[in-house]
Amino acid sequence: MSMADYKREGNIQETPFGYTLSVIGGKWKMLILYLLAEKQPVRFNDMKRQIGAITFKTLSSQLKELEADGMVNRKEYPQVPPKVEYSLTEKAESLLPIMEQLCDWGVKNKNN
Repeated sequence: MSMADYKREGNIQETPFGYTLSVIGGKWKMLILYLLAEKQPVRFNDMKRQIGAITFKTLSSQLKELEADGMVNRKEYPQVPPKVEYSLTEKAESLLPIMEQLCDWGVKNKNN
């Protein structure tokens, strides 16, 4: 089915494209997934440091959403101070070829 076929069926948010955007859309989720694709597992503070402009609250909520959507694994170690690591799930790893295509598009079009 094409995107046009899905659009004709009703609300675009109910399409596969709408679902995809609900999982990875927004300012930070793709950056978080990209960071985890480059190196995993990553601890929360390391992720915050590498992303930079994101607040602790926003990073925490974005990670919780990605975890709820089955994109990120969260592993908590029972120690003091607390240690939490994040990694990609198999579901998220299936998105990596598409993310590489987006990077290729960016390389080709960034300076145009």
